[in-house]
Amino acid sequence: MGYTPQEIKVDGRSSFNVVLEEDTETLDEVVVVGYGTVKKKDLTGAVAAVKGGDLAARKTTQLSTALQGAVAGVTVTRDNGAPGAAAGSIKVRGVTTIGDTSPLVIIDGVPGDINQVNPNDVENMSVLKDAASSSIYGSRAAAGVILITTKRAKENDLTLGYNFEYGWEMPYKQPQYVGIQRYLEMTNELRYNDNNAGGWYQTYSEDQINNWVKNNATDPNNYPNTDWVDMILKGSAPRQTHAINIAGGSKVVRTKASFTYDKIDGLYADRFYERFMVRVNNDFKINNYLGATLDFNFKRSKTHRPTFEPFDRMRISPPVYAAVWDDGRIAEGKSGANAYGRMAEGGTRNEWYNQIGGKASLDLTPIEGLRISGVIAPVYNFDKIKNFNKAVPYTLANDPNTIGGYLEGQTTTKLTENRNDSYNVTIQGIANYMKTFGKHDLNIMAGYETYYAFWETLEASRDQYELNNYPYLDLGPLSMRDNKGSAQEVAYRSWFGRVMYNYDNRYLLQANIRYDGSSRFHKDYRWGSFPSFSAGWVVSEEQFMKEAKLDWLSFLKVRASWGTLGNERIYKPNTTDQNYYPYQAAIAFSNVLFYQNGQPISQLSAAQQIYAIQNISWEKTESFDVGLDAQFFDGRLRFTADYYKKKTKDMLLALEIPDYVGFDNPQKNTGDMYTNGYELDLGWNDQVGDWRYGVSVNFSDFVSKMGDLGGTEFLGDQVKMEGSQFNEWYGYLSDGLILTEEDLNGPKLNNNIQIGDVKYKDISGPDGVPDGKISSEYDRVLLGGSLPRYMFGGNVNVGYKGFDLSLAFQGVGSQLVRMNSQMAQPLRENFGNIPEFLDGNIWSSLNSAEENAKAKYPRLTYANAGSNYAMSDFWLFNGRYVRLKNITFGYTLPKNLTQKVHINNVRVYVSANDLFCLSKYPEGWDPEMGYDKYPITRSVLLGVSVNF
Repeated sequence: MGYTPQEIKVDGRSSFNVVLEEDTETLDEVVVVGYGTVKKKDLTGAVAAVKGGDLAARKTTQLSTALQGAVAGVTVTRDNGAPGAAAGSIKVRGVTTIGDTSPLVIIDGVPGDINQVNPNDVENMSVLKDAASSSIYGSRAAAGVILITTKRAKENDLTLGYNFEYGWEMPYKQPQYVGIQRYLEMTNELRYNDNNAGGWYQTYSEDQINNWVKNNATDPNNYPNTDWVDMILKGSAPRQTHAINIAGGSKVVRTKASFTYDKIDGLYADRFYERFMVRVNNDFKINNYLGATLDFNFKRSKTHRPTFEPFDRMRISPPVYAAVWDDGRIAEGKSGANAYGRMAEGGTRNEWYNQIGGKASLDLTPIEGLRISGVIAPVYNFDKIKNFNKAVPYTLANDPNTIGGYLEGQTTTKLTENRNDSYNVTIQGIANYMKTFGKHDLNIMAGYETYYAFWETLEASRDQYELNNYPYLDLGPLSMRDNKGSAQEVAYRSWFGRVMYNYDNRYLLQANIRYDGSSRFHKDYRWGSFPSFSAGWVVSEEQFMKEAKLDWLSFLKVRASWGTLGNERIYKPNTTDQNYYPYQAAIAFSNVLFYQNGQPISQLSAAQQIYAIQNISWEKTESFDVGLDAQFFDGRLRFTADYYKKKTKDMLLALEIPDYVGFDNPQKNTGDMYTNGYELDLGWNDQVGDWRYGVSVNFSDFVSKMGDLGGTEFLGDQVKMEGSQFNEWYGYLSDGLILTEEDLNGPKLNNNIQIGDVKYKDISGPDGVPDGKISSEYDRVLLGGSLPRYMFGGNVNVGYKGFDLSLAFQGVGSQLVRMNSQMAQPLRENFGNIPEFLDGNIWSSLNSAEENAKAKYPRLTYANAGSNYAMSDFWLFNGRYVRLKNITFGYTLPKNLTQKVHINNVRVYVSANDLFCLSKYPEGWDPEMGYDKYPITRSVLLGVSVNF
């Protein structure tokens, strides 16, 4: 690595004289940018490029999750490991708005969804991170742009490839809770703490505590000891992938086709995810002046699972409640709360998602250097959901013929069906002109684009089915029917252009502009312009650098950029639903009940819900970036660094208006926001004899702060207010635990506070000084940012002859995380499980004063849980972690063996994902698992790849 590979015929010789030639591919590598390509060495903006093979090597089902840890400045998060689950969010260079912060995704030149592409179909991916590189996409580029280029056939290609993988998904971690004996004892202690007068054995008698485990062996119905996790979760679930790709090319026609099938089973019940993907890319050369492309892609996925997601109820349920009676019948659980019964008998949910997309283009080259392209790219989606929720009765333990009641949430049988259709069409006209005049290189691009999208939803349901094995609407009672539907549309129209100038490969200039119009704004305010400028200086090409004879320096470039970007993706009030008509006084229809002659009558009503402000327009994000690119030791060592500052102004916020006006808060251009950050990339590749190896690491950090919000404050446990970080923690400052009567007589949040509870600091009062009591109005303060800091990722690869080993890692260096009540509160909902990490670490009346002085957590209480588990720094901890994302070991069979049977290449490998994670989270909790979510899974895969 660092040098070009060479093939030399043996011809009977035993010794060779080989002169290594420097590999300049890393500099001459073509990088995809907006509506074109450019050599990597000529970039003046902050663009990160990732090869498709590196993404596919991570062995993820969805492309979005393969991006995690792969690019500096790109934050990919997930909150579950369900079959087929995609990344929960993708952020490029932090947060720039209170609204939608997801980046624009462009697939082969047209907008799309990152997960509509199979990782194995990706040729390369570019991430446009600064304004200079992304402002060409103007209105939708404020959160960054991800460009995906899919694989295409080359001239004289004729290949067939097949890849097969089979493996297992295994739950990585599960929260740990105390066993049955300690649950009984600690429950009694909690009841005693809340009511000393009731004595020690208020819930469970001394006999029950002493003999529960023994009695369970002979009377499990009255003395259950249920392991809910073991009953619900399997130890492993199989997964498999089949992929076929075909490529053929001549001088006039080139075709690349791929087919992929994935099947991943779930860890409970009969859950599974199944997906088919087809992609066909065609290139045609009509003559020397005219060419065309015709692409087609299809994706169909199905998710099958029980209607009930068991994870929160599985984790909260203590062992003292029975899931099944001793003869296998569904038991009552906790007053009908039976996670196992609901999962096993509560019905099924099926989701089908179908997508058909295509792209057709004509490319005209009338004169040398000029290329004119016309593109049309439609995408159609057809989705269907059937949710058949069944009634689940339970019978008495001692009488199988008597129904004791129905499980919680399963009192009737109801069928709900959804049909959601959507489509979008992109039309483009683009002209590119490239010309070289001596030492001058000029690249000019101009274009026009329209985008239109339409969504329509339909939902119908019937309840109280008599038959629970036939999920069809016409079998339900007519009197229990319901239905609803909606439709939305949005459109954009854009003009754009770019000029790139290069003098003698030393001085680089680039200017972009985009003029965008959006249907979300009134016609007088819908257009916005988004310019950017950037420059680069290739220092290593200067004559004085060459004369210095710095052999260790291969390449050095400094660059800077400035530009503006736009955003109009805003949410409806108090939702995460897109608001497509914020300037219009829209009328909402609904049914309301009136009483007429003593009888309720349903009538259709209509009302304006949101106060509309007509003159709202674009949010604008101004971005400044300085960067450095360097290579050393003949390109073996690579280094890139960037520092950036972003300011969002005229941010669209919900403006607070008096309640008596009678409308929801309207959107208004009134907010500012600031983001500063930096990124580092470092890589080394080399080859020594038959050994080859490479290491790459990336590191990034950002802070997003709120500026003037026009008097608006977004309050809660996380806040957005002037001077705060985006979603900064907001609560009380703690001062350990209340350990003495003196502490108890100090400032308190309420009168239920007792020794052993959390102690809070008195910060202020009505007069601006401490007032001797704790109040939410005066004593809550900013506690620190909730977003991740110091994010890193990397890859290591080693190869020897036919053997290869690679690993990928990713992590977060610092993040303030809240240990919420779902993690830490005992007897949540007044009956729930008790986290194991509390045992031996709480304040207890059974402890000595010395032991209580060392207690990490407050006393067991339900009556005062509101105070102890209030938002404060007591429950904040550093959630930093490092995770081994993937490790793969492979072996490629020698070609002299495979070619004997007319096979070009055979590789066998074993791969594992998410093998381990090191963190400070409570035992069993994963940094990327939501409290009520599907667990993060380990996966182990065995694979074989055959190419003809």
